[in-house]
Amino acid sequence: MDGAHSAGLQLQPFPTTSSSVSLSSSEGSFSYKASTSLSFGNVENLIGALLAIFGHLVVSIALNLQKYCHIRLAGSKDPRAYFKTKTWWLGLFLLVLGELGVFASYAFAPLSLIVPLSAVSVIASAIIGIIFIKEKWKPKDFVRRYVLSFVGCGLAIVGTYLLVTFAPNSHEKMTGENIARHLVSWPFLLYMLVAIVLFCLLLYFYKEKNANSIVVILLLVALLGSMTVVTVKAVSGMLVLSIQGNLQLDYPIFYVMFVCMVATAVYQATFLSQASQIYDSSLIASVGYILSTTAAITAGAIFYLDFLGEEALHVCMFALGCLIAFLGVFLITRNRKKAIPFEPYISMDAMPGMPDMHAKGTTVQPDLKASFSYGALENNDSISEIYTPATLPVMQEEHSSKSTPGVPYRVLEHTNKQ
Repeated sequence: MDGAHSAGLQLQPFPTTSSSVSLSSSEGSFSYKASTSLSFGNVENLIGALLAIFGHLVVSIALNLQKYCHIRLAGSKDPRAYFKTKTWWLGLFLLVLGELGVFASYAFAPLSLIVPLSAVSVIASAIIGIIFIKEKWKPKDFVRRYVLSFVGCGLAIVGTYLLVTFAPNSHEKMTGENIARHLVSWPFLLYMLVAIVLFCLLLYFYKEKNANSIVVILLLVALLGSMTVVTVKAVSGMLVLSIQGNLQLDYPIFYVMFVCMVATAVYQATFLSQASQIYDSSLIASVGYILSTTAAITAGAIFYLDFLGEEALHVCMFALGCLIAFLGVFLITRNRKKAIPFEPYISMDAMPGMPDMHAKGTTVQPDLKASFSYGALENNDSISEIYTPATLPVMQEEHSSKSTPGVPYRVLEHTNKQ
């Protein structure tokens, strides 16, 4: 009796979810499996985070290499095209490698973890830009000039650490059945309805009402980007499972997701190109990162149920990491130099008093009653003057000495053509 009673007391601390015939051995194995599953989820999150960080870092290096190649060719007399240089091809190789790393990271970690890690590319670009500075600064001036970049990099690193530490662990295999089930779930259908209505309204104001605000354009990009990352995770996960031996390419949902991924990515790039023609790239980078990350995390939380079963403290710390990363990216991009637009060497409008003279109708000499454009003469046919030779007699001066008879000189005179 005492032995049985003591055995029963030993079993009380273990959580029992269902009746079992075996006692300590079965429950011990259950506890071991649960801990193994949790650690496996953490390992997958770590693999996905490392792949994303590696991919964004390599992409940033690749883009800076290609930019360096273009600048070097533009500043030299090298007649070669950019695609005939080894530097450009090295940048292209690194770009493809980095994008593959980011693409593969979606198959291992939750969407809410991978998307905010794009701040790594902003951090890397800021550091690379400082390293390749050609100007010489005094230490005090250098710190004053780049203090915002240093603070922004520090905040972005802290935010990234919080994101990785408190990221959701709920990650399921991207099989065709799971994706189809999530696609027809009512939370995602409701989200799609709201997103489509909002996208149509923004597109109407942008196209018809000429609402060229950066928030309007980048909200269009963010809504498209949220669908892009959802489809990228589905396609990436199904490809990884197929490589591992669990073939998923025979599901029609794979091709539906692939087409949606390509279409949304193309239109997203189109709107980004239009925004870059109006606004500064640093402003696009900061505002676009904030809006796109928020929309992508929301879409991932609804479609893939990333935060289902997570503790409130973990969710709050994850949100705090996002806010800190947002602030860091904003400070980094705020410190970038704005591009100086091209100005012609000679500008008639820059002459003092020129606008007032045109406003009063005053003629600027010489006036041939023709429109003027720098470097060319327009409407020359309206000029009625032509040049014809004319013979003018010149009187010979009388001198005391003998002189030769005067020969009339031929001079040029312009006469009006009747």
